[in-house]
Amino acid sequence: MNGGFADSAFSDNKQRPIHRWVPWIAGFSAEFVRDSFARYLPASHASSAIVLDPFCGVGTTLIEAMRCGHDAVGFEVNPYPALASRAKCEAASLSPSQVNSYIGKFEEYMRQPLGDAGSVAAPEHFRSRIPFFGPHAQAKVLKALGFIRRLAVPPIQDLFSIAFGSVMVSLSNYSYEPSLSSRPAVGKPTQDDAPVAESMVAKLLAMKSDVAWFREELGRFARRPQGRVIPDNFLNALEHLQPASVDLLVTSPPYLNNYHYVRNTRPQLFWLEFVSKPSELKRLESQNFGKYWQTVRDLERVPLDFDHPDLEKLLAEIRCVGVERGSYGGRGWANYAASYFNDTNRFCHVAGQLLKPQARAVVVVGNSILQGVEIPIDNILADLATRHGLVVESIHIVRQKRVGASIVASSVRHGARTTAKLYESAVVLRRT
Repeated sequence: MNGGFADSAFSDNKQRPIHRWVPWIAGFSAEFVRDSFARYLPASHASSAIVLDPFCGVGTTLIEAMRCGHDAVGFEVNPYPALASRAKCEAASLSPSQVNSYIGKFEEYMRQPLGDAGSVAAPEHFRSRIPFFGPHAQAKVLKALGFIRRLAVPPIQDLFSIAFGSVMVSLSNYSYEPSLSSRPAVGKPTQDDAPVAESMVAKLLAMKSDVAWFREELGRFARRPQGRVIPDNFLNALEHLQPASVDLLVTSPPYLNNYHYVRNTRPQLFWLEFVSKPSELKRLESQNFGKYWQTVRDLERVPLDFDHPDLEKLLAEIRCVGVERGSYGGRGWANYAASYFNDTNRFCHVAGQLLKPQARAVVVVGNSILQGVEIPIDNILADLATRHGLVVESIHIVRQKRVGASIVASSVRHGARTTAKLYESAVVLRRT
């Protein structure tokens, strides 16, 4: 039962204004967020409400909060989705005519000889198995980036940067399937050339339309709601926000499925100059909630920072699988799971500090299957939350999913065969 919540699937956002700007694999639907507002934010204090998303990704919660008249704050450690969230929050500060003017300037610039790219060069330390862009496509990409980097109006530069980031993989010799893979690896031909200007202009025109729509949406309010994106780990949130200042928290932390957000946004991070060398990617990986399997698998046994006999039993079961494979077997995956739940415990502590008395948190999580062992993330999260001044009001299964082969049955991740199914739950917590 989903308790009346809308389906949480993020795919619903692909056709929605503003939300459609950036392809994204994770998160939840705009309708799910609005359902949460209707349930847990009384209309009587909408004008003063503060909505928080600790893992805001590309900004679904923030945009829906602003559309409902609430101020919104999001945390995001990955600079690329943080840029997307910021650009979306800024959209209502732009005018369609202003955006249209810059689109015209971009089209004129791209019609000039390609030699005008100036000093813009491909990122020196960006590496890929095959050339990321075909030679003719790369010349056009560098020229487009030259235009973007000279833009002097920050919200316009953000808009153009996101337009480029959202289409760049489709112009390359790589593809999301859903993880980043070379086109030949998934049976597609390479591309020597690509319609760079045309793809960006088509994207920008759609974004211009969405800017007009968003301005109209927010124009209904006497005071335009504000969206703020903080480029930091949520576990440091008390350095940025006052305790007991949040009216509603709606979020979906990274799942215990090792989807590597840093690796899959590596092209955007390099080509948009958020990073310049691999060591900077390592820094981002170390800040990720729960870490990545690749970063903790070779460590000595990672202990839990708290007592939890049931979870300890699950971790012990995982450690016993594939012992002969060393860190690629159960030992490495147990380290990964322990790191994840240590951060989950810290998340509950910080969330409990930030919520106002009687305010709620709606946390969407998915269960996981590691080495054939099912881990009920929702139940463990709920148990940890009760240790930090939070009451579990309800747990709703909001989406049943088929067994994901990449998580359950890969040569690295599976242990014994399992009939368990993957699902998503909304865990509703309330501060006492």
